[in-house]
Amino acid sequence: MLFRTKALMLAVLTATASSAAQADTNEIEEIVVVTKKKIFANQSTTGVMQEQQNPITSVLATIDNLPGVNITEGDAFGFDDWSTTINLRGFQNSLSEQQVGITIDGLPNGESNYGGGSKANRFIDSSNLQGVNVSQGTADIGSRSLEALGGTLDFRTRDPRDQATPSVQVSAGSHDALRYAVSYDTGAIFNDSTHAYISASHQEATDWISQAAENERDHLALKFVSQFDRTSLTGYLSYDDTQEDNYQRITLGEFEADPSTDRLIADWTGIPYVDQVHRRGWSTLRENIFGYLKLETTFDSGLDVTASLYTHKNEGRGDWVPPQIVDVIDDQGGPQSEITGGVTAFGDPIVGAIYFVDAQGNALTARAGCESSITFPYGGAGAEFDPACYPADAIAVQSYRHTHYEKDRLGLTADFTYALDLGGVANELRGGFWYEDQARKEWRDWHKITDTRVGPEFNAQPYYVQYDREYPREVLNYFLEDSINLDSVTITLGVRQFFVDVERQDNFNAANESRLNSDSDVLFSGGFRWDLPIAGAELFAGYSENFKALNDLVLERDAVDSSNIEPETSENLEIGVRYDGDVLRGSFAYFNTTFDNRLEFFGAQEAGNIPNYTIGTDGRYDNVGGIETDGFEISGTYLASDTLSLYSAFTYIDASYVGTGLGAAADAALGVFPDNQVVNTPETSWVFSADWANEDYRAGISAKRVDDRFIDRANTQVAEAYTTADLYLGAKGSAISDELSGLDFGLVVNNLFDESYLGGISGFGAWLGAARTTVVTVSADF
Repeated sequence: MLFRTKALMLAVLTATASSAAQADTNEIEEIVVVTKKKIFANQSTTGVMQEQQNPITSVLATIDNLPGVNITEGDAFGFDDWSTTINLRGFQNSLSEQQVGITIDGLPNGESNYGGGSKANRFIDSSNLQGVNVSQGTADIGSRSLEALGGTLDFRTRDPRDQATPSVQVSAGSHDALRYAVSYDTGAIFNDSTHAYISASHQEATDWISQAAENERDHLALKFVSQFDRTSLTGYLSYDDTQEDNYQRITLGEFEADPSTDRLIADWTGIPYVDQVHRRGWSTLRENIFGYLKLETTFDSGLDVTASLYTHKNEGRGDWVPPQIVDVIDDQGGPQSEITGGVTAFGDPIVGAIYFVDAQGNALTARAGCESSITFPYGGAGAEFDPACYPADAIAVQSYRHTHYEKDRLGLTADFTYALDLGGVANELRGGFWYEDQARKEWRDWHKITDTRVGPEFNAQPYYVQYDREYPREVLNYFLEDSINLDSVTITLGVRQFFVDVERQDNFNAANESRLNSDSDVLFSGGFRWDLPIAGAELFAGYSENFKALNDLVLERDAVDSSNIEPETSENLEIGVRYDGDVLRGSFAYFNTTFDNRLEFFGAQEAGNIPNYTIGTDGRYDNVGGIETDGFEISGTYLASDTLSLYSAFTYIDASYVGTGLGAAADAALGVFPDNQVVNTPETSWVFSADWANEDYRAGISAKRVDDRFIDRANTQVAEAYTTADLYLGAKGSAISDELSGLDFGLVVNNLFDESYLGGISGFGAWLGAARTTVVTVSADF
């Protein structure tokens, strides 16, 4: 990434930043956590927070040092969405939970779940990130998300630059990491009315555990901004193509036994029971195309109007290699059609499993009384999995299972702001609506691995398509908010409401259809802001009712009675102070949250954490109580000199489960433990960073301490506290020699002291925290 140099701190904002154009600039880069004048707590990332991450990394990592936020990813590059978790004041986005909203330039991302969802890293390259606005808890009333129980993360793309600038950047580092990026900013075109850019990047790396993964990402982005008198038109289009080999969760016992591996293996063994954890068989493939047009205009009457039209197309799949062929075709005692090939079964019930066959494709049975000697990966295999329990000429068989995802979204938003004077009282009225039409498809097919003795290559024709479904959805949302300014006090009151309809269409069985309506009640929000007599200080307080719609994941499960479940809701209260002085800036916020109607799926994991290889429609959803959260956040920046800044943030969270209200027996049966600490939520976290820069050089170090977290709801398994540190160094080439003028050099080391720890937590276990990672970057403008 191009490390731009301004006198205090040069933000790693984009690979196309123009260091040459800024060579004579000597103004202070904004280095404090920005808090806008709102009635609720909000923070924004700064340039130095982006400097602390290497250019290859996911844009999600840039918010990790903000108060109340904890981001964990499988590696320092964020290559694996499967292992990514976002924790915001006890609310979480992970495999099983999506409770934090994500928007791109204020527009919805289309959910964040693994099964067809897309986080911000699918839409924005690190080179095009301007910053992230974080609304913790009390989300802005105009935010467009169906997941914002605990707040919203709004990722903002950079605008085109004033000057025409072609740029090139190359990064290389640990774990065979490589990234190269090119971009071109047009400067002013079309009679100086328009600025635009186009950028492209490619990056790749292996995993840090076994060096077996093949991770690649290609990204293309275009943006333009046109200004016509009081009207502006902005357009953005991104294309992202990613292949990721996953990291896997491990139990606390496995971590204590060997903290250096996640139990996925690098080499193919030819034994299907072992090869089910072959890393290249655990993969995520995704393509995302996202774009929007946004029109903004201002009228003399004090009316501002913004309208946006956006589109999003997502497609891809998740891969896995179960150690068996599922038996779905009745072959009347002959060779198994699933083995011999040429036939595909559609939607037939699974009647059994095939583990070994003879040369003709007939299923074999393990020798009576044989006991398996296989102990890896799940503590011991049955005789049916062990080659030693079959004749010497028996042939092991195995599946390559694909779960395919597609999603098409088309949406429209419109907002207005009307400022007027009511009898000498300043008044601002805001309102808007959001409409989205979405169609998501999901189907699962099973392919025979061609030769289990050789590797994971599979037959192109599936032997079984397990299910094929579509999930149309419509969303309509409106909001209205009024703000009254009484000298130093601003009072705000607003309402919003969601209307969400989703249905399931079964392409195998037209009668197997279902529909959900999860309209919200009218949701209230409001608060006040008081500009205190102390210059730069203000007191704020806010309240909001947040809502998460029932999504189509609920309809994936045939056994669910949708009449017995309700959408999740939360009530958020905040009060705090902010101060913005010449050398000291900071904020304090107390928050209280009640999360009701917690919705959870039961049945995806069998006893002993042994996967159910064929699960696709089994299990159930239930509302199982909720969560109560109290806590506070403190953050601030001290400008120690013209070249040195110090930043720190501290968060305290007391997040505990609330019972179902059905009694202790029901709580125990559903695995709910009232008053226990919420999984993956540290009671305290602390961040400190020191950043220094002059006209030619820059350096900084940051450290983050995360308290103990519980892995299970019973609070019997603890992921111990950990501290990680990040270091960056940079220099302009002209400071080194005249021959290097026009170049910029940067070094980023994440997890500087190579701390070993458990990172994100979801379900039965946790992912390993990423190891020390070093990346060197060279950038050039022309």
